[in-house]
Amino acid sequence: MTLDHFLRDRTATWQELEELVRAAGRRPHRLSGERILRLGALYRSAAADLALARRRWPGDPVVTRLEELVGRARHLVYAAPRRGFSPLRFVAGGYWRLVAERPLMLGIAAALVFAPAVLSAGWAARDPGAAGGLVPTQYRAVGEPRTRGTDLGLAPDEEAGVSAQIFTNNIRVAFLAFAGGLTGGLLTAVLLVFNGVLLGTVAGLAWGAGNARPFTELVTAHGVLELSCIVVSGAAGLRLGWAIVAPPGRLPRGTALRLEARRAVLIALGTAPWLVVAGLVEGFLTPSGLGLGHAIGIGATLGVVYWGLMLWRGFLTGSTDEPVPLL
Repeated sequence: MTLDHFLRDRTATWQELEELVRAAGRRPHRLSGERILRLGALYRSAAADLALARRRWPGDPVVTRLEELVGRARHLVYAAPRRGFSPLRFVAGGYWRLVAERPLMLGIAAALVFAPAVLSAGWAARDPGAAGGLVPTQYRAVGEPRTRGTDLGLAPDEEAGVSAQIFTNNIRVAFLAFAGGLTGGLLTAVLLVFNGVLLGTVAGLAWGAGNARPFTELVTAHGVLELSCIVVSGAAGLRLGWAIVAPPGRLPRGTALRLEARRAVLIALGTAPWLVVAGLVEGFLTPSGLGLGHAIGIGATLGVVYWGLMLWRGFLTGSTDEPVPLL
């Protein structure tokens, strides 16, 4: 079945359900007994249509339309108050499902960060003189040759300063990448590419100067989670930008943009606590001199927890969860 066939066959049924929900308001007893029975049948049919649409066309506006319709009808069918936004339910499932419902945007955001990072790292390792002029002054110490096996030659407060600069930059990039969606996604793309170039250049300078080990120890514990948050925030910005510039599909442009903007805001809010976790690691663990093994272990653990939850709560179980109430 194609999407066009699906819409042609089912739209009339959804419209009938919308009319019954509108007529009932918040009180199902406003409907006659026959119409209540019809409401129940249409609700079950729409719920089945939603499950099918999530599997077959997860990125289409029809999924959003059905989520809202099924959510509005549920409290009438089961004679229970409609559940509003719950922070606990959102953290446990809704956030992950929102992020996972646009895997293409996640992939694009990741490519915009890591492809430039890899290319610029190779360039910086080969030509540190030119690359050193690209990075801010506070990062240039990583490119100064040191005796192999030593640290970056920085005092503890200076190491904390470099680490804090990297963390502050990543926080700024994460939120600007989200807000950049208002420019049609252009600013988001530019910020992701620039951050990837900066990351790769600093890493390449450290590698070329023989400082790969201390640099990795300095940034890995909190960097894995921070970069994950940047990618997710960038994906939210790209989604918002796409809603602005792309054809609205089967929804009015204003409606499509409003729905995507709400989703993008929720993604930004759900990502913020993870940035706080990365900040706590950066503030309390990184300056303590963890050692390379511990730094990699902490960074890998945070990354596995974050993306493991994304896989479990977003990609694997997201299709069976209830719709996310939008603010």
